[in-house]
Amino acid sequence: MAQSTYSARVLVLRKTKLGESDLILSLLAQDGSQIRAVAKGARKPTSQFSSRLELYSQADVLLAQGRSLDIVKEARLIAGNAALRESMELAACAAPIAELLDRITQPGLEVPKLFDLTETALGALASSDPAHGPAMCAAWLLKAFAFLGIRPSLDRCCVCGQPLACDVGGAVHQTVAFSCGEGGVVCDDCRVSDVAGLAPEALSWSRALLGMRFADIASIEIDQSCVFDVLRLCQTWAQVHASIRLKSLNFLFTCGLF
Repeated sequence: MAQSTYSARVLVLRKTKLGESDLILSLLAQDGSQIRAVAKGARKPTSQFSSRLELYSQADVLLAQGRSLDIVKEARLIAGNAALRESMELAACAAPIAELLDRITQPGLEVPKLFDLTETALGALASSDPAHGPAMCAAWLLKAFAFLGIRPSLDRCCVCGQPLACDVGGAVHQTVAFSCGEGGVVCDDCRVSDVAGLAPEALSWSRALLGMRFADIASIEIDQSCVFDVLRLCQTWAQVHASIRLKSLNFLFTCGLF
């Protein structure tokens, strides 16, 4: 019986070796669902897949449906995003994006906005100065949380809904109460047991990155210390609300590249 085939535009999230020359691919489809497929012979230098299905690349593929894994029959490269593999700094910033998508997306579960968000982010990251990479990674994580329905509350108390002033933390060393368990910033009247202190500058950067376009992030002056505070917040947020600890973020924190 002939295998049923279908076409899809995909982003390559992960590649795993299979046998002597094959690859198992984790792909983000245009509808936001995940496709897991085998690219037979993809590790051979002469394979058409070796350059068309690189990590972080975008491609149009033809797949045959299989029992557990689909099979890649054809692939046409749309965007290679080669800089994300050639630059260690950019690769370190792209890895958390791919890791979260690989672990949180599922076959058949559609989140349509994730594809466009990721396509734009990877394209902007590939053409940006590496110094802006952490900020773009943080912005993507915050936006992805919003699309996945687990956006942190950054403007209103997550307990009572009271708006928080934009100029929080005016005094030196003052911090803003933030509770990952409750869902975001907490006002003085609603402090809970698991509240943590968040630097007001980190909160301001979180708000800004959540609302900014990636093209705009590439042109602003970066406070790297505050951006890394936002990334640490994203790490804790993913662990609390999605039970995911991103190993690639741990590498970003300790690699010394920034």
